[in-house]
Amino acid sequence: MYPSHGNLYYQAPYGQDASFSSSPFQENMTYSGDVDERQFGQWFLPIGLPPGLPGLQPPFGPPSQGQAGGPPQTPPPSTVPAQTQQIEAFAVDPGGIRRCLFRFTYVWLRGFQQFWFYPIFVGRNSIAGWRWNGFRWVYFGISLRQIQSFTCF
Repeated sequence: MYPSHGNLYYQAPYGQDASFSSSPFQENMTYSGDVDERQFGQWFLPIGLPPGLPGLQPPFGPPSQGQAGGPPQTPPPSTVPAQTQQIEAFAVDPGGIRRCLFRFTYVWLRGFQQFWFYPIFVGRNSIAGWRWNGFRWVYFGISLRQIQSFTCF
């Protein structure tokens, strides 16, 4: 673009010079702290959302300790169950693992990982709950395709 044709493509905001001797970007612009609620409505929050607004919490993440579905209050059993031979399937059936909700469950994944799990949600393709990392319960979710076998107590 030629400098003489700058005004064809750029229109300066009200009250500012349209010359291109300075940058068209307004890095040093100052804003007043006053916000007119009539212009933005009462839900405009210039600083950020205050904590505790109802309906604005994300629908994902671990539930808190006080809610149903929190982690177990005790560690899992100390003995590891023997893995039973099962027919190899493409994915674990959600109906089959649903009976393990809110029970200590030992899970074997494809790729030789195994751990104690405390499921609190079973979806069509995934499961979520609390995984024992050897010291404490950690919120965890995984695809049903990754589970090779499981047993619950």
